[in-house]
Amino acid sequence: MSSKYTTVRLVIEGEHFEILVSPDAALNFKQGKQVEPSQVIAADEVYSDSSKGLRVNGEKLRKYFKTDNMAEAAIEVLKRGELQLTQEQRKRLLEDKKRNIIAIISKNFVDPKTSLPHPPLRIEQAMQEARISIDPFKDAAAQTKEVVERLRTILPLKSERLRLLVKVSPQYSGQTIGVLKNFGEILKEEWGADGTLSAIVEIPAGSQPGLLDKLGSSTKGAAQATVVR
Repeated sequence: MSSKYTTVRLVIEGEHFEILVSPDAALNFKQGKQVEPSQVIAADEVYSDSSKGLRVNGEKLRKYFKTDNMAEAAIEVLKRGELQLTQEQRKRLLEDKKRNIIAIISKNFVDPKTSLPHPPLRIEQAMQEARISIDPFKDAAAQTKEVVERLRTILPLKSERLRLLVKVSPQYSGQTIGVLKNFGEILKEEWGADGTLSAIVEIPAGSQPGLLDKLGSSTKGAAQATVVR
C-alpha cells in the first residue's frame, strides 16, 4: 500500500472490507465536511486485505452490499467503516481534542480553595498523571465528564456558577450585550433612557477572569461588574 494512502475498514458478520483513501480528505469526510467521495476514495476497489491486494469478489459484494458494483460498495465502506488514522493525524486530533477538554474544564470548574480556575498547564499535568486517554473522534464535551471524575483524585475541582451585575455607559452598551451572550446567560437586562445598560449574567465561575478582561478591553475599563446572590 502506498504511503500516500490509508484505509477505511468495515467488518460485517466477520467479513473484512477495506478501501484505500486519501488521509486528509477521508478525515474531512468523517468529520462531516462537504467532501465528495470521489475526492476521498483512491480506487474503486474493495479489498479483504488491501496490503496484500486481495479484492472482494462479486458474490460477497452482492451478499453484503446488495450490488456487484465496486464503486457503489466502496462508497458504503467509506460511509460505514472506520478510518485508520495516520500517525500525524492521530497526534494532531488528540492534541486538539485535549486542548478543547482542558478549555472546558478551565471554564466550568474552579479550585474550591481559591474559587479560581486551575491553570491549563496544571490540568494537563493532572491528566498525564491520571493516564487519561482521549478519543480523537468523540465529542470533547461528552468526554469531559469522565475526565473530570478521574481528575478529582488528583486535582480539586468544583463546578460553580456566578451571577454578575454588569453596568456600562451608553457608548459601550451595544457591544457589551454581545460579550455577555458569548460568556453566559443573560438573566435580566435594563436600559436607561440614555442607553445605559444594567444586566445580570450567569456564567461558569471559571469564565469570570476572561469575561472581566474582555469587558475591560471592549469598554476601555468603563464597565462595572460585581458578584450578586
